[in-house]
Amino acid sequence: MDINITTRTDDEGKAVVFISGEVDVSTTQKMKAALAELIEGGYGRIIIDMSGVQFLDSTGLGALVGAYKKLRERNGEVELAALPPHIKRLFEITRLDSVFRIHDSVEQAA
Repeated sequence: MDINITTRTDDEGKAVVFISGEVDVSTTQKMKAALAELIEGGYGRIIIDMSGVQFLDSTGLGALVGAYKKLRERNGEVELAALPPHIKRLFEITRLDSVFRIHDSVEQAA
């Protein structure tokens, strides 16, 4: 399966990224590039809607952590929203739920 990424931005420096599909070693680069483009574009708050993510492996986790660190260096934040239960469990197991702000929905994050 492939990965689909769409982005919605506003004039206040916030971007919402919608990701669906499988985030694995073969698709992570596409996600990294999309996040890097937003960070380099000056967006200080990125909310990632993961409701359509069917699978997330360690390369995907690493890419999310990398984006988080890069944005924190710029006093920004990467937040996650609408994690399916199996993806949320992965964040709990790895204790990344204590690193990322996780919201039940994009609307809740806004």
